[in-house]
Amino acid sequence: MKKTLRFMLFGLLALVVTACVAVVLIARFTLAPAAGEWQTRVKLGPVDFDVSVPSAIRVATSPWFAPWLDGRSLDTRFGTVHFAWNDSVGALELRCAPCSASVPALGSAPIRLDKLIATVRRDGNALAGTLEAMPLANAGAAGAAGATLLHGNWDGRLTPKSLPINIDLPDAPIALWYAVLAPALPELQRARIGGTVALRGQFTLPAGAFALQPRIAQFTVEGLGTDAMLGARTSCGAPAKLANDSWLARAVIAAEDQRFFTHTGYDLTELTASIDSNQKRGQVERGGSTLTQQLARLLVTGSDRTAERKLRELLYAVEMEQTLGKARILQLYLDNAPWGTDLCGAESAAKRYFKRGAAKLEPAQAVWMAAMLNNPQVAVEKWQRDGSIDAARAKWVAEGVRGVTRFQRESLLKNVAAAKFAPP
Repeated sequence: MKKTLRFMLFGLLALVVTACVAVVLIARFTLAPAAGEWQTRVKLGPVDFDVSVPSAIRVATSPWFAPWLDGRSLDTRFGTVHFAWNDSVGALELRCAPCSASVPALGSAPIRLDKLIATVRRDGNALAGTLEAMPLANAGAAGAAGATLLHGNWDGRLTPKSLPINIDLPDAPIALWYAVLAPALPELQRARIGGTVALRGQFTLPAGAFALQPRIAQFTVEGLGTDAMLGARTSCGAPAKLANDSWLARAVIAAEDQRFFTHTGYDLTELTASIDSNQKRGQVERGGSTLTQQLARLLVTGSDRTAERKLRELLYAVEMEQTLGKARILQLYLDNAPWGTDLCGAESAAKRYFKRGAAKLEPAQAVWMAAMLNNPQVAVEKWQRDGSIDAARAKWVAEGVRGVTRFQRESLLKNVAAAKFAPP
C-alpha cells in the first residue's frame, strides 16, 4: 500500500514538473523574439527568458486567451494592473488604481492618478480602445460640477519594434483636469476655475517618446486673492519705476517672454516647445514660463521642478492677468527678479553692476542685464571669470527688442557686440 501511494505521489509530482516544463517551453517557443524585435525579460518560476512584446500583446488580447486574464492582476512599475474581459464587445480592460509614472520632461516627481482605466481591442496588428481617468472623491474641483471623469479614445499599430499610440481626449473642464492630475493642490479648495482643455497626443513604446497638442479655451481663475498684489512691496530694495517702453523693460520682454503683451498668462506654443526640448534632454531644463508665470513662482509657488508646482503657477498666472494687468505684472517682475547671488530687483542690480539706476541704463547695459536672467548666477560667474557674459545670448536678446527703428537696432547690436563692462 505504501509503495503504491509513494508511486502515485512520485507520478503526480513528475506530471506537475512535466507540465511546468511544458508551459515554460511553450512560452519560450511561442513568445521567443526575432532578431531585433522589441523584447523584455520575464521570470516564470525559476526560469528567466526573453519574450517578444508584440507577440505577448497579441496573445493577451486574443479571445481564446484574454478571458483567462479576467480577475487577475499584475504588478508593474506603474502600479498594480487589474484585468477584466468584456466578452460582449471583445475588449480587455486594464484598471490601474492608483497609478503613477515618472516623466522627466515634466519634472522630478512622478505623475500620479487615482484611477486609470483603459480598454483594448485588437484586429490583426491594429489596436484601439478607450481611456478614463477619475479624480479622488474628495478632490477640490470647483467649477467642474457634474463632471466625474476624463475620457477619450486611443489607437495604435503594432510593429516588430514599437507601438505608436494616438490619444484623443475631447474638451473637458479645466477644473476636472486639475482634480485628476493634482488633487492635493490646496488652491483647488478655493479657486473657481473656468474653461476647457482638449488634448491630442502621440506616445511611442518602448522609447517613451511623446508629443502633446493641447487646446485651451476660456481659461479663467478666481478666488486666489492675487488682487492683493496691486499694493505689494518688494523686499529687493527700492522699486525701479520703469515705463513699459524703457530699454530694460523691452530687453527683459525680449529675453524672457516675447509674446508678453498678447498672451493671457500662459503661452501654449512655448510650453509645448519646452516639453519637446526637455524630453530630448531627459530632464527639465527649459521651463516655457511666461513672465506672469515666473512672477507667480517668485512670489507664491517657489521653484521646485515638479508638474504640480507648474500647475499651481499656471493658476496664479491666469488670475494675475485678470486682477493686475500687464503694466503691474511687468513692474512686479522687474522689482523681484533674481540677478545673482543675494541680489534681486532691477534697481538694485543696475546699481550693483553699472553704478546707476535702472531707468538710466544705456541700451547695451539693459540688454546685458536682461541676457543674465535665464541663469543669473552662471552669468555673474562668467562675467567675473571672462570679463563678459554669453555674447550669443546678448546678441539674441538685442535682436528681439521690439519698438525700435532699423537704425536703433543696428546701433544696439554694434554696441552689444563691442560691450566691455567691468566685472562686479
